[in-house]
Amino acid sequence: MTASPDDLLFARHAPMLTGLAYRILGSRADAEDAVQDTYLKWRDAQRAGIDNPAAWLTTACTRRCIDLLRAAHRTRVDYVGSWLPEPIQAELADAGSEPEAQWSLASSLSTAFLLLLERLTPKERAAYLLHEIFDQPHAEVAKILEIEEAACRKLVQRARGNIEQARVRHVTPAEQQDRLLAAFETAIVQGHTAPLAALLSQQIALRADGGGKATAAAQAIEGREAVLGFIASVLHPACREDRWTFVDLNGSRGVILERAGRIEAAISFGYEEDGALRDIYIMRNPDKLARLQAVRIQ
Repeated sequence: MTASPDDLLFARHAPMLTGLAYRILGSRADAEDAVQDTYLKWRDAQRAGIDNPAAWLTTACTRRCIDLLRAAHRTRVDYVGSWLPEPIQAELADAGSEPEAQWSLASSLSTAFLLLLERLTPKERAAYLLHEIFDQPHAEVAKILEIEEAACRKLVQRARGNIEQARVRHVTPAEQQDRLLAAFETAIVQGHTAPLAALLSQQIALRADGGGKATAAAQAIEGREAVLGFIASVLHPACREDRWTFVDLNGSRGVILERAGRIEAAISFGYEEDGALRDIYIMRNPDKLARLQAVRIQ
């Protein structure tokens, strides 16, 4: 069956809408729901009244995401243990893309960045992403959010201040990430933590998301001694026989651990600007691991 022109137009915009929705919601499942809802609304819309389909789709998707985000925040209050964004394997850009564009995409997919966005109000979050990541002018963002342009500028400025202060939008060189992964594997598989200890920030923290459905640390583990002790006494005996697959997770190097053909964990990392390891994120929630597969996010 041949797709209609309207369906083909939507398909061209779907990767961008999915990328926007994922960053707003921190959940691939919810992002796909938002994009599907947008498609249904697009299918039923009166085309004669739509002058700019791209702007119409972005507006519809953003507003749906804000509604979903408000509902998600209510459920996350009662979440068991630490909440982490759903991990994704992401093809960030075509080989011919500009390095600056690749950097922007990678930095805006990191777990640290997505967690920081959780501190913002839904409209702050949407305004920042639309303007700073997807290059929408303030006037257009204001229309999408149904606010005055001056108010939109304040939202973006406030969000930018929080994000720049936290210094989460940077990408650590691949060589440093590979050194960290090698040291991390040595610590888990062999129980030898000295190489990893040399790469840790003083503010190192480990967070694990089990969602009440898998064993995971209930609270963040902070400080070098505590983190290294947890790796040696808990992760080493539990995970040393697992199958390791190194992948790109949320814009940087990570690892998937499998046991008896089943994904047990997805691990990603956050870094200081000087390359020291600042965060270890361990996803154990089976609901979030079940959808872990290659997916194109723009």
